[in-house]
Amino acid sequence: MFGARPSPLCMGIPKTQVGEIAERGERTVPDPLATRAVHAGEEKHKPYGALTTPVVQTSTFTFADGAEIAQFMRRKAEGESTNRYEYGRYGNPTEQAAECKMAALEGGEQALLFASGMAAISTTLLALLSSGDHLVVTSDCYHRSREFARSFLTRWGIAVTLAPIDQPQALAAACTPRTRAIFAETPTNPYLRVVDLERVAAIAATRGIATIVDSTFATPVNLRPLEHGIDLVIHSASKYLGGHNDLLAGVVVGARQALTPIAHARGVLGGTSSPHDAYLLLRGLKTLTVRVARQNENGWRVAQYLEGHPAVRRVWYPGLASHPDHAVAQRQMCGFGGVVSFEIAGGFDETSRFIDRLQLPYIGPTLGGVESIVQQPAALFSLRVEDRQAAGLKDNLVRYALGIEDADDLIADLQQALCGVCA
Repeated sequence: MFGARPSPLCMGIPKTQVGEIAERGERTVPDPLATRAVHAGEEKHKPYGALTTPVVQTSTFTFADGAEIAQFMRRKAEGESTNRYEYGRYGNPTEQAAECKMAALEGGEQALLFASGMAAISTTLLALLSSGDHLVVTSDCYHRSREFARSFLTRWGIAVTLAPIDQPQALAAACTPRTRAIFAETPTNPYLRVVDLERVAAIAATRGIATIVDSTFATPVNLRPLEHGIDLVIHSASKYLGGHNDLLAGVVVGARQALTPIAHARGVLGGTSSPHDAYLLLRGLKTLTVRVARQNENGWRVAQYLEGHPAVRRVWYPGLASHPDHAVAQRQMCGFGGVVSFEIAGGFDETSRFIDRLQLPYIGPTLGGVESIVQQPAALFSLRVEDRQAAGLKDNLVRYALGIEDADDLIADLQQALCGVCA
């Protein structure tokens, strides 16, 4: 099931050249990906002559007569393509267009849309794991992903082991004969650690283990995990893919055979997206490459500025040589993203005051939209210091998700806010 790999997309830029361009912080969006973002998954001639894919706002699809139902059920039982819908929980034309576009962007055979990123993660893991199985999760994943694995999966007899993200030998040692899947995230939240995907894929391949990667922070513009031997790639489409902070959705992409049990589980568990959210996702994906290119540039410039500021103790950005995973990021990513995490020279209160002094970004828990959003992860995680320390969240850590504003304006705003820290 997890042995077949889709052919890599021909992006038209040699890997060596991609690395050189990314090192300079310039735009690296391959033109074929930009074209797919606009046109893939959507029919040229749509109903009523519409330019955009219509929102098919219905929960139920009807049949003309009993003969049509019989034919539909026969073809469905035999695994044939029916080009027919029966009920919204099993599929919708608007949803399918978004799925086809995502499959084209990631280079997968098929994609499945969900109600949220966590719905995509939880349904995927529940579909692939059974009682008695073992799951390996790399450290520094999104805390809700870890919570689902350690607090929910374990209730149903599934063992879970956390493995260091930067130690392939420890990851290999964590695998047992009962290991059925490795779940990783790259770049991670909030320290932007980067997993060596080819090492993970090699460890899993020799053991027949499925590999699942949450690539929300990277997007298909900066990284396509399937090209590095990963079986399934997951996104919170609420973030960069939608791009406008106005929808909730998740997506899983991979080989059709690998997605079959996940599609069945989605129909049973019911974590489907709505037709309207699918439409909003289609709209957002059309501008994905231009938005992410701008956010890559903003991330690069802001990270460089912050690293040279006396009021900043440390900057976490994979494009900087100071980041512990810079070499891996340079090798496998086309761009380093629009999120910059950094540590202020101060404690909890000083960091909170710094954020309050910023004028351009909104304060909130999300990322990936056209507007810049900032947060103090420790403030949003727990009131208890010991909880924050256990989660590895420093009180002086700031996560800045940059939008598409002008980089000079973003830096000027940071400068005036940091002056308050130095004062």
